[in-house]
Amino acid sequence: MWEYTDKVKEHFLNPRNVGAIENADGVGEVGSLACGDALTLYFKLDGDGRIQDAKFLTFGCASAIASSSALTEMIIGKTLEEAEKITNEDIADFLGDLPKEKMHCSVMGKEALDKAIAHYRGEAARAPEGNIVCECFGITDREIEKTIREHRLTSIEDVTGYLKAGGGCGKCHDNIQQIMDDVFGQPVRIQPQAKKMTNIQKIRLIEETLEREIKPALHQDGGDIELVDVDGVRVMVKLRGTCAGCSAAQVTLKNVVEAKLRELVTTDLVVEEVGA
Repeated sequence: MWEYTDKVKEHFLNPRNVGAIENADGVGEVGSLACGDALTLYFKLDGDGRIQDAKFLTFGCASAIASSSALTEMIIGKTLEEAEKITNEDIADFLGDLPKEKMHCSVMGKEALDKAIAHYRGEAARAPEGNIVCECFGITDREIEKTIREHRLTSIEDVTGYLKAGGGCGKCHDNIQQIMDDVFGQPVRIQPQAKKMTNIQKIRLIEETLEREIKPALHQDGGDIELVDVDGVRVMVKLRGTCAGCSAAQVTLKNVVEAKLRELVTTDLVVEEVGA
């Protein structure tokens, strides 16, 4: 499991400003349930143009909740010009740091804030620049290159931590590696390493992740998931309720279940559905 600061734990267990704002001045949405993380940020301005209230709704891990909670506290009382200067590193610093594998949660907060401000100003959402490299999470080559340069990232695992790129099916790893090599002008061959743990530890962590991160979302739509067996990197599950036989079942298994298990358990897991 990740090592969280006391402030991250506090904002996760007691998140501030949870909810929606009716007739909000600014609304920013990032991520999606399909990729395992989603955040909607709302703000309301007072008569002086300062952010009077800010709230959020999120689906994600402890870091996502804590980052969203921290962001709302950071922007209340600020003008939009002051708020848009906040960086994802500022969010992480406010929380006393985040594990590098979880920096993408602070990035989501920054993106949601930028979109909410753009919404208030009536600015059209800009299309992503560059070509899609990571199809699982819709991340472009320009985004990956920019993040590698800004944060001096030297491994695919680091890129996944900041952007989630490469955290799904893994087919884009070679392309990410090539972008990294181009940035530094020479090969940088540091590949992501799977976490070392006993099989019992792995099974327990898979069970905990399914219970905490996956099942609540499935239950909302009348679905469920059951862990059947774990054989090496293979995780065998059964889908229950409305999820069983659903046309989007394979998308859910790969883009939600497998992606979340790879993020929170170990990077080499493969989720397979077994028969009833």
